[in-house]
Amino acid sequence: MDVSIEQYVQKKQVLINQELHQILKNKEIPERLKTSMEYSLQAGGKRLRPILLLGAIDDFGGELEKGIPIALAIEMLHTYSLIHDDLPAMDDDDLRRGVPTNHRQFGEATAILTGDALLTYSFELISTNQQLSDHEKIYLIREFSKAAGPEGMVAGQMLDIMAEGIEISLDDLENIHQLKTGQLLCFSIIAGAYLSGVRGTVLQNVKNFATCLGLIFQVQDDILDVIGDQKLTGKAIGSDEARDKSTYPKLLGIDGAIRQKSLYVTKAVNILDELSIKGKRLEQLLYYVSEREA
Repeated sequence: MDVSIEQYVQKKQVLINQELHQILKNKEIPERLKTSMEYSLQAGGKRLRPILLLGAIDDFGGELEKGIPIALAIEMLHTYSLIHDDLPAMDDDDLRRGVPTNHRQFGEATAILTGDALLTYSFELISTNQQLSDHEKIYLIREFSKAAGPEGMVAGQMLDIMAEGIEISLDDLENIHQLKTGQLLCFSIIAGAYLSGVRGTVLQNVKNFATCLGLIFQVQDDILDVIGDQKLTGKAIGSDEARDKSTYPKLLGIDGAIRQKSLYVTKAVNILDELSIKGKRLEQLLYYVSEREA
């Protein structure tokens, strides 16, 4: 591979940002709503989920252009979830990606509608992708819906709220995070592999790897909420503790959370070995996620 993972990530971030900058330009959207959508879409962010999709396409030999609309759809849906998470009725956050949250900038009503608009438009992007067959569209829309809906991300958000202020087991914590955070991360990798022609038991192994990566992401997120740098994370440190959230450090302590993350990393690398793509972009992204500071 001719570039480092840092260079690879930066290059893909530039690509995704350029595409997101263009995506709403010719849409007939009320000006305030469009401005609000662009505000949150263009507020920065790691673009990790689209990059994971593109990394899977690279590792499995797919076509980059075929995956771009799906990558944008994923980032739109992810951004919707952040806007709604930040609302006063949910996490009541003032900062996101280092700037005022959407509802602080535009008001709660506009923020809610902005999230709704990004969510629904993400499915339009998939359904109107002319490079996909009807069968591919059906598969991707079905899996995308499951990842984001009442048995996926929304379920995890509900369980996360219900777990505030109580003691839960490691199994319960893993289940919350596999749903709330892991499902969309998982879909990103599976979609990239699927678009590259991966099917059957190999696709199931890809899903197993993606599940591990989702947990790794969340452990590190929990760790950064305790010992991270707000200038790097772009959000307030200690917010989980302030809301009495169930987290890995709360359950296991910082050292225990780090050890648990290491176990997930080992399991994920072993799966990549079985897939014969060890040492490629997904493994590099695995360590990038595990060691990130933002």
